[in-house]
Amino acid sequence: MRLYRLGESRQRREILAKLGVDKGGVAIMAEKMETLWILIRDLRTPGANILKQDALSIGADLAVPSGVITCETERVDALLIATRAQLRRLIRKASAQPFGLKKLAKALRGFLREEQGPARIMGVLNANDDSFYAGSRFLGDEAMNRIDAMIKEGAAIIDIGAVSSRPGAAEVSVREELRRIRPLCEEIGKRRLFERALFSIDSYTPEVVDYALRSGFGLINDITGASDERLIDLAVEHDADYCIMHMQGTPQTMQRAPRYEDVTAEVDAFFDERIARCEARGLPREKILLDVGIGFGKSLEHNLTLLRNHRTFLRHGCELLIGASRKSMIDRIIPTPTEERLPGTLAIHLKAVENGATVVRCHDVAEHRQALAVWEAMADVSSDKA
Repeated sequence: MRLYRLGESRQRREILAKLGVDKGGVAIMAEKMETLWILIRDLRTPGANILKQDALSIGADLAVPSGVITCETERVDALLIATRAQLRRLIRKASAQPFGLKKLAKALRGFLREEQGPARIMGVLNANDDSFYAGSRFLGDEAMNRIDAMIKEGAAIIDIGAVSSRPGAAEVSVREELRRIRPLCEEIGKRRLFERALFSIDSYTPEVVDYALRSGFGLINDITGASDERLIDLAVEHDADYCIMHMQGTPQTMQRAPRYEDVTAEVDAFFDERIARCEARGLPREKILLDVGIGFGKSLEHNLTLLRNHRTFLRHGCELLIGASRKSMIDRIIPTPTEERLPGTLAIHLKAVENGATVVRCHDVAEHRQALAVWEAMADVSSDKA
C-alpha cells in the first residue's frame, strides 16, 4: 500500500477521472476539494447567529467574536469557512433569512465563480522619456522594433502609453500626448500589427483614447478607473475592452501617505461602483478588466494584502490584470535597483496568476512567457509525471 498527498485541484480532477469516476461524480467531488475562507464585515449580529447555525448544520463553520450569542454589539465581523459545495447550500439557506442575509447570499454567489483560463502577457511600451523604467522607453523605429519583438516573444497584448504615471510625474498637455502617440498609431496600422496582437492605449485623455481606438486599438487601460464617463462611452462606441484600475489620489499625490481602513474591502467596493457605472452606460461586464493598482496610492503592506486577497476580485466576473513589473515594492522588500527587479517581478506576477490574474502587464515578455509556461506545467502536472 502506498499513499501520498495530492496538490493542485486540477491534479485531483485528473485522479478522479483515472479512478473511473463518471463526469457527474467528478463535478460533484470537485466542489468539495477547495475550502474557501471569506471574511464578512459588518454583519448584523442576529444574522451572524443564524448564519453560524446554518453553517454548522451543513458541515461548514462561521468564526465569530465572543458575545455574539447575546447580541452584545449591533454588528460584527465574521470568517466563513466552507467548501464550494457547502457554500452553495449555505447560499440557499441564507436567501430565505432576514437580517441582511438575503443580500449576503447574493454577494456570496460571486465567490463561486471560477478562474478564466490561462494568463495572457501584456507587453509595455512607453512613448516618453520619463517613465520610471528606462528599458520601457522607445521612440520612432526603435518603438516599432520593440513592438515586433514583444509579439514574437509571446505578448498577446501591447500596452502603449505616452505619459508617465510614476509617482510625482509631470502633467502633459493633450496636444503633446497626441503628438507622441500619432506616429505610432499610424505605423502600427501600416504594418498591419493589429492582426497580430490586441493593442491597448494607456491613457485617460478622451481625445487620445478616441484617436487610438479609431486607429485600431481594442483596449482602454484607464488608471483613473472610469472616473471620466466619456471614456466608457468611447469603449461602447468602438466595442473596446476597458480596464478599470484603482488608484488613491493622482499620480502627483498618490504616494503621500496612502491610508485605508481595509484596503481589500475598499478596492472591492470601488470595483462594484465602477462596474455598475460602466454597465449603466452600456458596457457589458464581459468587456471589463480589473486592476488593483499595485503601487498606485498604496504602501508596501497595502500591495501585499491585495496580492494575498486577489481571488476576492474574481467574484465580479471580470478578468483580473496584474501590473507590478519592476515596481518599488520590490525595493522595499529587498533593496534592489529598478534594472535588477526582474526576479521579484516574476515572483509577484506568478503569485497573482495563482490567485486569479489572467492578464500580466510586464516589461520583460520572453522571461514572463517562460516563467508562466513552467508554472502552468506544474499546475497541470498529473500523478504519472510527478
